[in-house]
Amino acid sequence: MSGNLQVLLLDDEPIVGRRLKPALAKIGCEVEVFENPEQALIRLGQKEFDVVVTDIRMDEIDGMQVLQFVRERWPRTNVIMITGYAMMSLAREAMEKGAFDFIAKPFKPDDLRRVIAKAARALGSEIDFDAAEVEKANG
Repeated sequence: MSGNLQVLLLDDEPIVGRRLKPALAKIGCEVEVFENPEQALIRLGQKEFDVVVTDIRMDEIDGMQVLQFVRERWPRTNVIMITGYAMMSLAREAMEKGAFDFIAKPFKPDDLRRVIAKAARALGSEIDFDAAEVEKANG
């Protein structure tokens, strides 16, 4: 894998993308943020991402449909599901259908960075999570 980890982040709440994009950029991810699942699926039809982070609960198209699309189109892409605490059974179902991992809301950017780093390792790439930690401690 060349260059930075390619991440697509899909959540219909705009604040999620605004908070998480800079947090993931700090550990060397190139992040494309989508609030509209249809637009995200169009982009996923055009480009293979290393990691897709998607909310499970969205109107029209939900995260399970996004997961299914990614699994069929890009089998090596790791999909991380974002779920509310009440949706744990859905998160387990997502894992059975091929999701790499899930993360429960509310979560801190570091929680997602750890899961992304784990997904990167699974793809044979290393993310320098410690560099982000050092930067945070010194900043």
